[in-house]
Amino acid sequence: MKAARLIAGVAMLAVVVGGGVASATRGTPKPSERFVTDDQGRTLILRGFNASSSAKGTPDAMPELTEADVAKEYQDMGTNFVRFLIQWRAVEPQPGVYDTKYLDKVAERVQWYAKRGYHVMLDMHQDLWGNSITPTGQAGNGAPAWATHLDGLPVKTDHFTWEMYYLEPGVIRAFDHFWNTTGDHPELLDHYAKAWQQVAARFKDDPAVIGYDLMNEPWGGSVQGAQFESGPLAELYRRCIKQIRAVDEDSWIFVEPQAVGVNWGLQSALPAFDDPRGGQPRIGFAPHVYPLPLDLGDDYTAGSREWTDRTLGWWRDNILRTAERLRAPILLGEFGMDMTRPGATDLLNRIQDMNDQMGVSGFSYWSRDPGPWGPYDKGKATPLVAAFDRPYPRAIGGRPKKISYDARTHALTVVFEANETGPTEIYLPKSTFPKGGKLTEELGETTWDATTRILTVKAPQRNTITLTVVPR
Repeated sequence: MKAARLIAGVAMLAVVVGGGVASATRGTPKPSERFVTDDQGRTLILRGFNASSSAKGTPDAMPELTEADVAKEYQDMGTNFVRFLIQWRAVEPQPGVYDTKYLDKVAERVQWYAKRGYHVMLDMHQDLWGNSITPTGQAGNGAPAWATHLDGLPVKTDHFTWEMYYLEPGVIRAFDHFWNTTGDHPELLDHYAKAWQQVAARFKDDPAVIGYDLMNEPWGGSVQGAQFESGPLAELYRRCIKQIRAVDEDSWIFVEPQAVGVNWGLQSALPAFDDPRGGQPRIGFAPHVYPLPLDLGDDYTAGSREWTDRTLGWWRDNILRTAERLRAPILLGEFGMDMTRPGATDLLNRIQDMNDQMGVSGFSYWSRDPGPWGPYDKGKATPLVAAFDRPYPRAIGGRPKKISYDARTHALTVVFEANETGPTEIYLPKSTFPKGGKLTEELGETTWDATTRILTVKAPQRNTITLTVVPR
């Protein structure tokens, strides 16, 4: 959610404060020790964008994106990850009928990223259920028309912010039918899960596709909170996991909590999910973060910085606790801000640093679209590009213990327990590492690729390795 006027007000603030206080009294949890890994067993640190919001409104559900855009993104920021939006309406335009041509278009764009070494997470995106909630399709995306049952209930369209549609009776009823709260359409959950099976069957052998994000920002209709997350939402995830694993045993599967509240720092009630694949489970946790003060219209400046930092602290602690309960690595699926607003760059750096401190496996910024929220506006770089373009370890030959970046000295430090996997790869920006980088202590064989700006380190096999890279 990009603005939280959905349930804003004194009552919601009281709930958030209460959740934060309860969280604070339990002590600060330890950083995550679970990570997304590649086929070599290396820890991946994923950094990139959602691609993209423009896909919500196009007839073919394709983002307004070219291969040249992908190439420029890597050249300017060294990203290695994309959360690529797909939609149920495009996968299954009619009940039981799957559009292979749509999946071919998705595959074509996946290859744009694959050529540049990216990892792709396919995100089944929805907002406000689907575009059939109104006759003109002016709001909503995700679900197909045939799965939209409003029962004649109204959906007003004169809202000052799009999230208010979630409170419309017709939208609530559409979700209630999907979650089988009404008992009238029990088939919808299975249709959704089988649509995921079709996607997984198409991409299971594509090495660029690292996994699947099962549903964007789930909304429970008339069922909310713990009752929703532990009930119908958990049931949907179990069905999707079963269908995906029937055709794809290797890809990661990511689950999201309820967006309202959890995005702001409240606790999640998602249960742990079993992974029927052979070997170690590959179930990840993909929450979003949109600090409540900023969602209510504040900037990250003196007046609201302390309040924002406090809510970020609650979010950090509650996300770490949920991930531990799920026994899952954390991948931040969305965060974003208007980069023209005061304090936006400071907040972006704050969240990037927080991710490193939490042991998050990576993040995708919302979104790749042009404009003040994105990296480019009218063909020119926004402040997001410079703030985003910082050194990071793309792949680590072991289990990370600490990742930290000193913006003053441009020193990147990576501490990890080495194992018998592939080499460590570190991206070094041209802006701060114009001649490449060097290790403060020689540790094994190093190679530098000035074209990709990747420093590769084959570290010795010993218990703990500390790599500190500084500009050459």
